[in-house]
Amino acid sequence: MSTVAAAGPVADAGAVAGASATQNARCDNCGAAVAGRYCGACGQRLEPAVHSLWHFAKVAAEDLTHADARLWRTVGALLYRPGYLTREFLGGRRARYLPPVRLYLVISVLFFLWASTTQHVRVLEIKAPEHGRAASVTSSLEDEAILGKPLPGESAEQRAERLCANHASYDGPWQQSIQPAAHRACVRMIGDNFRSLQEAFMHNLPRAMFLFVPILAGAMMLMYWRPRHYYVEHLLLFVHNHAFVFLLLLLAGLASALLPPLATWISWAVALYIAWYAYRSMRVVYGQGRSLTFIKLGLLSLFYLVSGSLMLALLSVYSALTL
Repeated sequence: MSTVAAAGPVADAGAVAGASATQNARCDNCGAAVAGRYCGACGQRLEPAVHSLWHFAKVAAEDLTHADARLWRTVGALLYRPGYLTREFLGGRRARYLPPVRLYLVISVLFFLWASTTQHVRVLEIKAPEHGRAASVTSSLEDEAILGKPLPGESAEQRAERLCANHASYDGPWQQSIQPAAHRACVRMIGDNFRSLQEAFMHNLPRAMFLFVPILAGAMMLMYWRPRHYYVEHLLLFVHNHAFVFLLLLLAGLASALLPPLATWISWAVALYIAWYAYRSMRVVYGQGRSLTFIKLGLLSLFYLVSGSLMLALLSVYSALTL
């Protein structure tokens, strides 16, 4: 009995000493007093300077499990619940999911890295024969049908100079500045079979998309003027929706590579799912009726097509002139 009775005061004294030590602890990162497990000033966890192997493994497992739970929760909602992440963010429920801009940047980097290694720029030629309907032919930039075969005894540099002298002339505004740059870009592109143009285009495309998304949000403001919504609400919706599109296209590309016979069906399914996802996300975030949302989606799609085509054309010119 005496032994058990003595254990109580000893345990209490140990708890008091531990609490006192915790209260007197200082953060190794910023030097602030730490009263709990984490520093209230910088957020660093209170830990010994040298970890035991067991402690290191336990902390690593905890961090990975927490990160994975947050990641998979975000990805699942992004793929299968249109507009949900936007609505959750606007409702202030943000700690359970990855931040929108970080999510967009990570997924877009993965998507464009994949696209740069698998996709190739191609040229669409529309031929109008004397009889019958016009025919369209898609050719690679490296195809000799685009530029013609080299002349006998002609070097690659001579061929590039000859072709650029005939096809790289510019008579518009600022001719003295643009013409030399256009000629240099033409010679370089033909000299390396347009590889430099493809690399420059794929390098600049993520930046162009990052600037293109705010323009779309501005157009959305005109369609949702009443009831009024803030610009950031539209921007957040487009950030989430573009992250979804990049992730879906990445997964579809991997699925098509693994199952080539189903590639066409996968492409059709992806196109239909993206259209439904855009419609549903607008319904979830803005809460308007089906018919009105469908009309606004049609107007948004038209604006997206026109402005997107213009953006790609300007991007192609910029990529060529800055080689």
